[in-house]
Amino acid sequence: MSPEQEMRDKADFARKGIARGRSVVVLQYEKGILFVAPNASRALHKISEIYDRIGFAAVGKYNEFEALRLGGIRYADINGYTYDRGDVTARGLANLYAQSLGMVFTESRKPYEVELVVAEVGDAPEDDQIYRLTFDGSVADEHGFVVMGGVADAVAARLKDRFRPGLSLTEALDAAVAALTEPGGERPPVSQLEVAVLDRTREHRKFQRLTGPRLERLLGSSAAEETPPQETPPQGPAPETPSVEGDSPATAPEGEIDTGSGD
Repeated sequence: MSPEQEMRDKADFARKGIARGRSVVVLQYEKGILFVAPNASRALHKISEIYDRIGFAAVGKYNEFEALRLGGIRYADINGYTYDRGDVTARGLANLYAQSLGMVFTESRKPYEVELVVAEVGDAPEDDQIYRLTFDGSVADEHGFVVMGGVADAVAARLKDRFRPGLSLTEALDAAVAALTEPGGERPPVSQLEVAVLDRTREHRKFQRLTGPRLERLLGSSAAEETPPQETPPQGPAPETPSVEGDSPATAPEGEIDTGSGD
């Protein structure tokens, strides 16, 4: 087998493995970067924190991208402790992952069946960094949003119609979940979504998972915004009640009046 054919076979093998999973969406919003992934497991995460300002998302074989995630954490801890915390950047992590993935792809019989996103939130939206890494070590500097895994092209097309710079968190979450939902299908329940943010307004650690009641409120708010208000049919004037001689005027029932004050 020629080297060219071997590389093509490896690439096809990796793409098929990645496409079997569910898509992951990473997009910018007004206060940072949002990560959304369908994931029914509460123990195995597709989205994680690497360092104070840096998040990680992956699709593919869990054991393979988990090994890469742990390697990135060790790299960040050692460099942040030895030199300075500011020396740990998403660009440096992306270069590290690119070397590891490229080496495995060229030297191993089986490539890693993974795609990664390494994202770093900046002090302003224009300072945000999002890097996408493919199974062969290729790196792409993304802007706005990125979709990987599963039917990524279809999800990206749906997200493109809804995305715009400066979305609020509620709007960004609604756009991501809508893009991940098949046309005509039902949105995944909260229990089957893994959601996290890198929020530039938070002190120190910017990474935060959105779970439970807060996530339900955010998704409920977006659903309420989409539902048009129901029109109330016009009502005519109330029919007149004929008066009867001898009737006494209506009086309030006996007892204390409820003023609504709660006293």
